[in-house]
Amino acid sequence: MRIPSLTVIFLSCVIGILSWVLTPPAIALTQIKLSNLSYKECPPELAQGAVTSGGTTMAANCFIVTGKAANATNKTVYDADIFGRIYDANNNSIMENRTRLGSIDEIPPGSSDFELRISVPVNQPTPLKLKQFKAAGFSAQVRR
Repeated sequence: MRIPSLTVIFLSCVIGILSWVLTPPAIALTQIKLSNLSYKECPPELAQGAVTSGGTTMAANCFIVTGKAANATNKTVYDADIFGRIYDANNNSIMENRTRLGSIDEIPPGSSDFELRISVPVNQPTPLKLKQFKAAGFSAQVRR
């Protein structure tokens, strides 16, 4: 049986230590509870809009979804994606096959307000139904 040379052992140790030292810290995904959801029409300066479906552009109504974001950690959460389902008055999905609705740049520890702008085709009747809303973000900034 051959014993590895001292050089091989030394290099293995150096590589092991460098890989441990140079590895970036893990950025954990943090779940954020969203509550007190409601919506209102956009102010006139934001109200113009259109949606595209299957290559066809249709007129759209603009709404602002509001609510509370609860960050139960003691660290700010960054780049939190908002997920949820939105239905019209007839229980038809507003955004078929799409659950990511937007994002929140920063959520400090505790409870904070959030807003999300959405466009809804004019042919989908209100009131809207906001279901299964949640968010997930990171303990450090990941987007620039």
